[in-house]
Amino acid sequence: MAGRACGVVVAVLLGGCSASGCGTVAERRNDVRDTTAVFERALGEGAYDRVCAVLAPVTVEEVEQSAGSPCVRAMSEASLPPGGPVRRTDVYGNQARAVLSSDTLFLSHFTYGWRVVAAGCEPRPQEPYQCRIKGG
Repeated sequence: MAGRACGVVVAVLLGGCSASGCGTVAERRNDVRDTTAVFERALGEGAYDRVCAVLAPVTVEEVEQSAGSPCVRAMSEASLPPGGPVRRTDVYGNQARAVLSSDTLFLSHFTYGWRVVAAGCEPRPQEPYQCRIKGG
């Protein structure tokens, strides 16, 4: 899985949120930054149980199916390097992008918080990002 690159189409939904579930743009941006920091810290420490805990369920499923092993083992074998500090975050409803110094993460909001849907993503001209870790 480490050398395998997967294409991912990232749909940015510009739909509105209900007042009860989203918070302000600044709050959502901060929540995305916090989730990204948890993911990056766990990745840097090799704490793959914590890495997997921050992944979206569909991403855990894809990682496990692709590797044929539990998420913790699959992520340790993926050798995904930490992406560095967050440069910016873009939040659109329940979807977000966190641009780091050497990586881009895509996140989705669930009832229990933000989760990483794709990581190890690189932009490609005129094409969707190419991500090493992604959900269905």
